[in-house]
Amino acid sequence: MKRSFIVSKFGGTSMGDIPAMERSATISIERNSSVVVVSATSGTTDKLIHIAKQASASNAVDCEKLVFEVKERHQAMMNEMPKNHDGLEILNSYFTELDLLVQNISLLKELTPKAHDHILSLGERMSSLIFKSVLQSKLPNKSVVLLDARTVIKTDSNFGKATPLISEIAKQCAQLNTEVVYVTQGFIGSDADGNTTILGRGGSDYSAALMAEGFNATVLEIWTDVAGIATTDPRLCPTAQIIPEISYAEAGEMAQYGAKILHPATIAPAVRKSIPVFVGSTFEKNLPGTWIKANVENRPAVRAITKRSHQALLTISNPNMLNAYGFMGEAFGLFGKHRISVDCVTTSEISIAVTVDQTTLDNQKFMKDLESIGKIDVETGYALISLIGNDLFSRSSLAKNIFSSVDAASIRMMSLGASSFNFNFLIKEEESKACIQKLHLNLIEGK
Repeated sequence: MKRSFIVSKFGGTSMGDIPAMERSATISIERNSSVVVVSATSGTTDKLIHIAKQASASNAVDCEKLVFEVKERHQAMMNEMPKNHDGLEILNSYFTELDLLVQNISLLKELTPKAHDHILSLGERMSSLIFKSVLQSKLPNKSVVLLDARTVIKTDSNFGKATPLISEIAKQCAQLNTEVVYVTQGFIGSDADGNTTILGRGGSDYSAALMAEGFNATVLEIWTDVAGIATTDPRLCPTAQIIPEISYAEAGEMAQYGAKILHPATIAPAVRKSIPVFVGSTFEKNLPGTWIKANVENRPAVRAITKRSHQALLTISNPNMLNAYGFMGEAFGLFGKHRISVDCVTTSEISIAVTVDQTTLDNQKFMKDLESIGKIDVETGYALISLIGNDLFSRSSLAKNIFSSVDAASIRMMSLGASSFNFNFLIKEEESKACIQKLHLNLIEGK
């Protein structure tokens, strides 16, 4: 029988202060976690981003204030722990590292992608150092080891959103001692040259999943500030319900289309090794939470409703492409070149319409490249609503129920066909909340 090996990940609110860390440590002990992956303390990553931007703009006063706040918070947290000279020395070395990075960015008056990733890594490195002390204080007779994730999570050199090298991660995990408890960082890794990289915002879930895959774990746990995965965002619909269990495919679609409880890439490593994933709350640890598995008994038509805000509709038109070949390939080649994700697509003989995050419009190089192949029309202020469920192709009444819940004239674009697990449509942001409430009432609550 395979020995239980649990990888647990705790988010920023679970690292927010020493009491929160103590709750998280207690949970990891009760669950017998072998590897604990932690995020930066809540709000720290945002502050580090601001520090880097202020440094590059030579705003010394604002920068110094933010640096002081980051140092003071983590110093105060470390001071709450029993005297730990090694821990204090390491924390001070992180402070020195932060000062040097800020100094170099200020001198260059430029924030390079490499420096950006390096400075952001300090959030997880500081929180994991403090959490290691908390966990060790509760496990005096056990070896708790602070593991630098950069020695395990090997990536390419695409700073800002690096791609993990799965086989390299497996090699690194195979060399580690599975008889100790590891505390490590989410979000960060390193390339072949030893440069610090990050997996993108929210990447701590992904880090934990990669660790679980590398160690061939029996369970991956994601501990956050909500008690599982809900049928929709409770802030948009008060009647949202926690889902007891959900399939990998459903969870992956939910994460991809806006459910913020999971990073979109989290599910893939779990699927590759058939590792069950548990999602629960550190603040309500005794609630049942949500299990994500390969197979589940209950397969409703519509499991959940998600929303992605700040969506733009790009239409690329070129009348010269009528009856010509290669227009679509050329267009999507540009999306691939600039690493831009597309959610919904419709096409005609001379045009392609796609939905993208509105931040894509800020990528001037990409927009210029697009303009080289056709006329670009941009519409903003949309939300992408996605129905996540099972065998949606065969649900003959689904479209009727959707149109009875939302004014058909309000739907700018819709997509069904690429997956039997989702049905997407684009709607004006200001209409999205009422739309979700009606859809939830009709399709999930069945009223």
